[in-house]
Amino acid sequence: MSVARTTEITATSPKGFEDASRKGIERATRTLRNVRSAWIKEQEVVLEGDAVDHYKVTMKVTFILDD
Repeated sequence: MSVARTTEITATSPKGFEDASRKGIERATRTLRNVRSAWIKEQEVVLEGDAVDHYKVTMKVTFILDD
């Protein structure tokens, strides 16, 4: 039987939501073992004046705990 844990992380990118998601997952897999999935919970744009400065995603990353 496997036991999983979920942690919430936020990542940003000046390029777009997809790039922010990719960066967040890449960073999570460098720290966490057995990452199995990521659910994008929120997407947000951060403005600088009237223009988009960067894109932000908040995601829940699920990983399997070691025995």
